[in-house]
Amino acid sequence: MIVLNESWRPGFGTIFTWFAIDKNGRIAVMVNNCYGELPQILLRLENVDAQLDRLSEFVWCESSEFLSCFPDKCGELKVDLYSAWRYQKKFSKERLVEYLESDLLESKSFAEANLSVNKGFYVYHGVEGDDVGVDYPIGYEGQTVMGDYFRYLVPTIFGGIDDIPEPLRQVLVKSDSFDFASDQLLRNDQVSYHFSRMLY
Repeated sequence: MIVLNESWRPGFGTIFTWFAIDKNGRIAVMVNNCYGELPQILLRLENVDAQLDRLSEFVWCESSEFLSCFPDKCGELKVDLYSAWRYQKKFSKERLVEYLESDLLESKSFAEANLSVNKGFYVYHGVEGDDVGVDYPIGYEGQTVMGDYFRYLVPTIFGGIDDIPEPLRQVLVKSDSFDFASDQLLRNDQVSYHFSRMLY
């Protein structure tokens, strides 16, 4: 079992999800897809694995500790960049939106699109793949490396800190420089630079 601490390094085998707040108070779900770094400030937290699990369970409406989920925002589905490796270049953005809308109707709160449509969160994914260069975010003008986080889903109605129970907010990582609305890419080697403090 992989334990998150200051000695942890990303690599093949385990996907971690962490939660970030940008300089404007918007929230993003950050999926590292094995290779993305996690903020060092987050890794210094005691029992950070368990704390991330608690927040994830709440967000996915699976928490036995916090029984009420926040109300659906009923926003629109908006895709920004998407993985060439995951979708094997066979999906246009329009087709991908149709696929995600269908999955949202079928899977409801368990669909990833639910995070942006109804929770009001941005979703960023780490560049992944089984070898360097096989994955890149379609639609991004520039070079990327494995572990860079790209903006995948964009909310049209925003969630906020008040939607999250106070005991779960201590695991949120804050940035005073990064803007989810304008920054499509978070460079892997700049994760701890931009996200350098906890919300509390």
